[in-house]
Amino acid sequence: MKRFLSVGLLILCCVPLFAKTRAEKIREDLLSRNPNKVFVASHRADWRNWPENSIPGINSAIDMGVDIVEIDLQLTKDSVLIIMHDAKVDRTTTGKGKISDLTYDEISKMRLKNGASIYTRHKVPTLEEVLNLAKGRVMLNLDKADRYFDLVYDLAKKTGTERQLIMKGRKPAKEVKELYGDYLDEILYMPIVHLDDQKMFRQPYDGKDHEQKVYTAEKMKADQDAAKEEIKDHLDILNPCAFEILYGTDENPLAVQLKKDLKGKSLIWYNCLWDTMAAGHDDDVSMTHINDGWGFLVDKLGAGIIQTDRPAMVIDYLRKRKLHD
Repeated sequence: MKRFLSVGLLILCCVPLFAKTRAEKIREDLLSRNPNKVFVASHRADWRNWPENSIPGINSAIDMGVDIVEIDLQLTKDSVLIIMHDAKVDRTTTGKGKISDLTYDEISKMRLKNGASIYTRHKVPTLEEVLNLAKGRVMLNLDKADRYFDLVYDLAKKTGTERQLIMKGRKPAKEVKELYGDYLDEILYMPIVHLDDQKMFRQPYDGKDHEQKVYTAEKMKADQDAAKEEIKDHLDILNPCAFEILYGTDENPLAVQLKKDLKGKSLIWYNCLWDTMAAGHDDDVSMTHINDGWGFLVDKLGAGIIQTDRPAMVIDYLRKRKLHD
């Protein structure tokens, strides 16, 4: 009997005491710039099936296998960080008013609405609740987090989730280093870079004739040069594991060039939420012409991270191509 106990103890001693969590593995893959995987980021969690930025929506996104859940932060009148996109509660809850004018107790009595604007039984979550929910399970991209960075970091330390957080922003590299340098070994920072003037391509059709703005070749070239310099500064100063790239037209050659320029240096993050974020290679076109959407981003532009409102479909597509585990 003692012999069996000794063998059992020996086996237990050989097993690692601290197995890596799923979140730690995703973080390692991001930092290693894993070239054999395309990461999937779910926009506002799984909002097509659950209320956006909700606890069940986050759980659903994690269960389907996303690598990153994107959520939005706002601060209540009494300094509680909650998960909500808008500055007002009107669109997504049964309540009304600015979040900055409401206490968390007031907001907690409201109910979230779903994508069809029907109220549900679900409540507005706090950031602390979400951090505890996601601990060890997934990376979190906190949108608008830089406004409350100290509060966010304190909660992350309290919940032990600081190494699961991703921040993105458009600040110059030197400013990011000065503001957040002490935290960048833990929290991942991904710069957002515009390759051209996004405003030139944002003219939604409303039945009226719009005056067509002229985007001259000279202006486009100047924007490309500025983007190249911005990327170089970030690589030199921050060495980020990924850049979010935005561009409005395939006439811009820089998007294709970056696939080669950033290979092995940084992953490229593309948003598929609407057409002007990635020159029309978005979720919408992917529904009917997948090779012109997600396929184009992966094959032509070297996308290593895709943010989407259709996470289950993107994961299924990537798994068939053996690009997602």
